[in-house]
Amino acid sequence: MPRGKNAPEERISDAEHAVMEALWDRSPLTAVEVCDRVCEQRGWSMPTVKTLLSRLVGKGAVATEAEGRRFLYSPLIARADYVGGESRRLVDRLFGGRPASLFAQLAESEALTDEDLAEIEKLLGEMRK
Repeated sequence: MPRGKNAPEERISDAEHAVMEALWDRSPLTAVEVCDRVCEQRGWSMPTVKTLLSRLVGKGAVATEAEGRRFLYSPLIARADYVGGESRRLVDRLFGGRPASLFAQLAESEALTDEDLAEIEKLLGEMRK
């Protein structure tokens, strides 16, 4: 189970993120099991998955545990912690650290549906309590 660590030592690439999603969905997994979950949809091979797993271990995002002749992989960071950190970086980088600017941009580009707006209003209401 992820320890709730805030962020890996280095940023996670998009490809590595696909591997993390597989591990967040279910872990521990072997490299073969990770490949079963991501290889076909991404057009990857087993060596690609092993390379990505190795990078994630090096970044402190994934732990390995030997089980006989194979390794089991588990996330060391919680998905919610990772998403929170990435969200903060996005707002900081693109919107000067102002979340309201992100929502304004989404509203201007009509990327928010009525359902999205209702959900945001509900969240804001809960935060103010």
